Amino acid sequence: MIAERVVAKIAARAAGEALGRTPEGGSAPHAGVVVHRDTARVRISLDLDYPADIGQRCAAVRRRVVERVKSLAGMDVPEVDIAVEHLHPPRARRAGERDIR
Repeated sequence: MIAERVVAKIAARAAGEALGRTPEGGSAPHAGVVVHRDTARVRISLDLDYPADIGQRCAAVRRRVVERVKSLAGMDVPEVDIAVEHLHPPRARRAGERDIR
């Protein structure tokens, strides 16, 4: 049996892969996992850029986590709960910069 902390690392890494990058000022995804036999229930905490299609981003994270945990740990993942901890807006423009359109 694979330790829960190993599956959690796989899940967190997969979430990061799905997002592509950590928002400026944000934290990398964190995962908590409960393993029972060959099944893992996963909870991911992450930060997102704002504005973003939150539903689409979370769906991509879910798909990637399920795929990577299945392929690397051989476990089914019937549940991936996602908590968006922070939304990070674009940095404010510095004084004197203009919005060019």
